[in-house]
Amino acid sequence: MVEQEMSQEMSQYDVIVIGGGIAGVSIGYELSKSSRVCLLEMESTLAFHTTGRSAATFLETYGGPEIRALTTGSRAFLENPPEYFESELMTPRPLLQFAKQGRGAVIEQLHADVLPLVPDAELLTPDQVAEIFPLVAPGYVERGMYEPGAMELDVAGLHQGYVRGLRAHGGDIVKSAPVVGLTRGPESWTVETADGERRSAATIVNAAGAWGDVVGELAGAKPLGLMPLRRSIFMVRSPQGADSKDLPIFGDIDQSFYVKPEGEQFLCSPADETPCPPSDAKADELEIARAIDEINAATSIGVRSISTSWAGLRTFVPDRNFVVGPDPEVPGFHWFVGQGGYGIQTAPAAAMAGAALVRGEGLPADLISRGLEAARLAPHRPGMSDAADH
Repeated sequence: MVEQEMSQEMSQYDVIVIGGGIAGVSIGYELSKSSRVCLLEMESTLAFHTTGRSAATFLETYGGPEIRALTTGSRAFLENPPEYFESELMTPRPLLQFAKQGRGAVIEQLHADVLPLVPDAELLTPDQVAEIFPLVAPGYVERGMYEPGAMELDVAGLHQGYVRGLRAHGGDIVKSAPVVGLTRGPESWTVETADGERRSAATIVNAAGAWGDVVGELAGAKPLGLMPLRRSIFMVRSPQGADSKDLPIFGDIDQSFYVKPEGEQFLCSPADETPCPPSDAKADELEIARAIDEINAATSIGVRSISTSWAGLRTFVPDRNFVVGPDPEVPGFHWFVGQGGYGIQTAPAAAMAGAALVRGEGLPADLISRGLEAARLAPHRPGMSDAADH
């Protein structure tokens, strides 16, 4: 009798989304257009772990083919967002990738790969690289690739727009609500949070980022092998002060470092990917020291000290594609994880794709036309456990 009374008191939803980063709020927003949605976040603040620590860029040449399809498919939304997004989400910030001496063929192959979706990507000679980024050290670069349409993103504006839209559609957002139990009944799930509250829904969407496998195991799903990888960021002063504020992002194709102008400073990263348990990540001082050596060899920035540093987690499965779709063995349980360092720039298209699959529909036609296949995103797909080369 007591259990019956408790079940009657449970809040009823169509979908419960677990995770309040960009993944959770974006797919929650899309689903809330046609369903009653509740989003649960374990922290007292949304976007605490990864989304709020992003370098905030929109790079259409970044990642493998599926990532590029989702990124290019997100541009129209980011350029002209719905009414809930109260600020301009993108401002120009071109990307200049370079290949060190002996690595020119790598960037030439990447250029050939990206041209179908990014036709304005341009191969550069060393002299052209130096013209666009005058701080490059003479003789350091063999080849460059310039992406003039790259952008900076207003991450907070994007995230908060999704939050406003989700609430405007009648969705609920509950913070400080770590999930401790997921129980499947004949027609719905019961979700229990650490405060003892219980809620029910026919569908669960796991958008828990680095904690995705933890949530999956609560539901009885087979783990995906999600790998949280720490990425360190640090700030240094520019030798040119504000004169460098309009330079492009400058990054090594081999991912040894990148630098991004931020006013009179550069935001820098060693582009590290250090395996790390789900946690509040801290910057890796050894990786920062290595990056400083690389930056000083490649440029005339002349880093002597840093002003601040932080870190976030980029969570992947081994093939580095997203995991989006229903679990093949757990009815009513959907994965929306493994977005690595691409989750913000792909948020609109990925959320539309994920929501369509939750509704039992096919992928949006625009994404299919860009070469995206649901099978390449599916949980436990063939080859998902194989390490990728991108």
